[in-house]
Amino acid sequence: MNTTTSSSGSSSTDTRRSRLRRRLFVDERTVPAATKVRLYVIAASLIFVGVTSLLVLWWSVLQPDVLTAMDTAIQQWLEERQTAILTVAMIVFTEMFGPIALPIIVLAVVIIWGVRSDRSWRPFLLAAGTLTGVIIVQIITRVVGRSRPPEDLMLYGPDMTFSFPSGHVLGVADFFLILTFLVFSRRNNPRLAAMSYLVAALLVIATALSRLYLGYHWTSDVLASMALSLVILGTVIAVDTYRTARVIPGSHRRVPE
Repeated sequence: MNTTTSSSGSSSTDTRRSRLRRRLFVDERTVPAATKVRLYVIAASLIFVGVTSLLVLWWSVLQPDVLTAMDTAIQQWLEERQTAILTVAMIVFTEMFGPIALPIIVLAVVIIWGVRSDRSWRPFLLAAGTLTGVIIVQIITRVVGRSRPPEDLMLYGPDMTFSFPSGHVLGVADFFLILTFLVFSRRNNPRLAAMSYLVAALLVIATALSRLYLGYHWTSDVLASMALSLVILGTVIAVDTYRTARVIPGSHRRVPE
């Protein structure tokens, strides 16, 4: 009797684990062979450009005066255009996507999407991608140890943490770019997808400008964050394509002319 109960309990546990595994890690879709190859090419290109740009910027900030002229020139240009209204707007924007508000937004999107969807692979991947970015940026900032701009340039209170790269910019870039890909990779609407990527890019640029305007980062810091976000986005595209994209039978064959 005990053996039967134990066997039944074990079977029930295995069934729950199997359902959880399917919900989290199975989200198959069929695509033409050319589409799958194109996704891998895009992923590889993003990773290559991102890694190369990040390493060049990383090397440059460790060298005396290599990027100083660019960083100080842009910082001075923004400082000359400061106004009271613009400063308030920049503070509101940087708080909207800051280290307190953005994680709440990400968590809400992941939970709502995961609960409402039959398959939770994409919200799981969104969470994994954004969390990976947070971990990586924390490591790099401590390894590089770059100081922020002078405290008298900071318009929203002092911040003595390290500067390279910008966690604000990386968080916004990871969240909006990964979210856009995961949503529109399953939809056949190129125009809406292009508009969504444009909006995501504008939000990233606006976040970068707010951090520069408020005096918390150098230009090379935010550029490094953008480069790192390309690496993370490319990795997400590659992983998602490998896990979910199944080639339509016969689509690899050349269509007769």
